[in-house]
Amino acid sequence: MNPNELPAEATSQTERVVLKLREMLLRGQFRPGERLAELSLVPMLNASRTPVRLALERLSHQGLLEAQPNGGFRVREFTVAEIGDAIEVRGVLEGTAARFAAERLTQTDELAELRRSYLSIKEMAPQDLDHFVRYLDENERFHRELWKLAKSPMLMRTLEAVVALPFAEPGALVFGGADDPEGAHAYSRTIAIEHHRAIVEAIERREGSRAESLAREHSRMARRNLDQALRHRELFDQVPGASLIALTDRS
Repeated sequence: MNPNELPAEATSQTERVVLKLREMLLRGQFRPGERLAELSLVPMLNASRTPVRLALERLSHQGLLEAQPNGGFRVREFTVAEIGDAIEVRGVLEGTAARFAAERLTQTDELAELRRSYLSIKEMAPQDLDHFVRYLDENERFHRELWKLAKSPMLMRTLEAVVALPFAEPGALVFGGADDPEGAHAYSRTIAIEHHRAIVEAIERREGSRAESLAREHSRMARRNLDQALRHRELFDQVPGASLIALTDRS
């Protein structure tokens, strides 16, 4: 059954189960290669079989699980190269979104939410890691508003599928590991804010190629931060989704 054909209450329950199961996967509650079955997940997720089955199918479509020929699903394991590719693909797609936004902008009022999000991020002082969490929330809003401005449902669906993978979403690796985490956060935050400002400016000026280039460069921060995080394993292991990454020296 297609989730879109379900009653609103059932659809809401399915979405809740998808979010809960995805959180459990990214927090390492299941091992890579572990088999997941509907019946064992029903009591764990406090849901009936239909939303659990639909959630498993959704997460398989997103790439976090693999359907097994004999039934059930297996937790996927990702290589660093696969995560790097996902980040690169997200950058290409976000670059396209920024170009579309510049080319399809009809009036500057359409930029109000994107600009509001940028200014909110700019005003946030990186005083501590609690403020950092607020930054991540606002950063996600900025990126999703950018996607909306592209006015392309197909592009939006593709981006949603890509960012469902570990480390591929905009906020997953905004900042990498370092000996001085808060100092690294402040430095990367400054660069990210400048990228946001320039992207808004390029879209407002209808400079499609520049907007695309800026968005792609912005996404490359995540790849650099991934490489940095891998050099600081105690910090890397605390990042959601780290348990799904295959590392040759993982104990």
